[in-house]
Amino acid sequence: MKKPNLNKLVPLVCALLLTAPLVHAQTYPSKPIRWIVPSSAGGGNDFVARLFGARLTESWGQQVLVDLRPGAAGILGSELLVNSAPDGYTIMIVATGYGLNPSLYAKLPYDTINDFARINLLAFSPNVLVVHPSLPVKSVKELIAFAKKLPGELNYGSSGAGTGGHLSIELMKYMAGLKMTHVPYKGAGASTAAVVSGEIPMLMTAPGAAIPFVKAGRLRALAVGSAKRVKAMPDVPTMAEAALPGYEVDGFYGVLAPAKTPRAIVDKLYAELDRIIKLPDVNKQMEDRGFDPVSYTPEQFTEHVKKEMKKWPPVFKAAGIKVNN
Repeated sequence: MKKPNLNKLVPLVCALLLTAPLVHAQTYPSKPIRWIVPSSAGGGNDFVARLFGARLTESWGQQVLVDLRPGAAGILGSELLVNSAPDGYTIMIVATGYGLNPSLYAKLPYDTINDFARINLLAFSPNVLVVHPSLPVKSVKELIAFAKKLPGELNYGSSGAGTGGHLSIELMKYMAGLKMTHVPYKGAGASTAAVVSGEIPMLMTAPGAAIPFVKAGRLRALAVGSAKRVKAMPDVPTMAEAALPGYEVDGFYGVLAPAKTPRAIVDKLYAELDRIIKLPDVNKQMEDRGFDPVSYTPEQFTEHVKKEMKKWPPVFKAAGIKVNN
C-alpha cells in the first residue's frame, strides 16, 4: 500500500482548517438564534433584544428567540451563555452589571473577559431616579431632606443586587450621606412594577422602563444619572444639576457570545447589528426610550469593559458598597 505524501497532506489539512470557519460564516445563520436576556421582561435588556432580534429575523430569515433568564444581577444568564456552544446560535444582551460584577462578587462562575466574545456595544443609557407620586418630594434635594428625617426607613428598589440601578442609588446615598434600605427584584420589569404599584417608593432604572409611566403620571422623574440630560426626557435634570455635583453613572448595553465563537461569525453579527442601529427608525426608537445609540467594534467594547472594571472598585471601597455572595 502506497504511503501518503505528508509533504502534500499537511498543507491540505491546514488549508481545510483555516477555511472551515469562513465556510461556516458564509452559511450562518442556517437555524434559529437564541438570544438570552438575563433579566425579566419590560426592562432595557428586553427592549433592546426584541428590537434588534426582530430586525435580525427580517434580514436573515431565521427566527431570533428571546430567552428570559433573570436573576443574580445577570450572573445566571451569563453562566448559561458560557456553557453554550460557541457557534453563534446563542448570544446574550448585557448591561452595566456585566462590567460591575467582578468588583462586587468575590467569585463568579466565569471570567468576565476571557469566557466571552464581545460583539457590539449598541447603546449607552443612564438610569433615571423615579418616585411614586405618593412620596411628598418633587426634587432630589427634597428627597435627600426627606430621607434624612427617616434614616433607614425609606426603601428603594432595584432590578437586582449589584445592578446599575442598585449601585446608582448607593452612590447617591454615599454622596448625600443617606441611610436607606435596598429591596432587590428579579429584573427591571418587576422592580418598576413594584414602584408603580406603590409597593416601594423609589428606584433608579433605565429610562425605557420608566418613561411610559412618567408620561402617564404614575411615576415622578427626579433626575438622570448621566453627565448630560436625556433627549427623551429633556426637562429632567441630571443628578449633578439637581443636587450632587460630580455624580455620573452611565449604563451600557452590549451583545456577547461564548468565547471561541469563530471570528468570522462575530464579525458577521457585528456588521449586521451595526447596520441595524444606523436605520433611522431604529435610531429613533432607541432615543425615544432614553438610549444613546452607538456601535462599538468588538475591540472597542472590550476596552470599555476593562475601563469599567478598573473604574468602580475604588468607588465601591470608599462608599462601603458590597454585595453578599
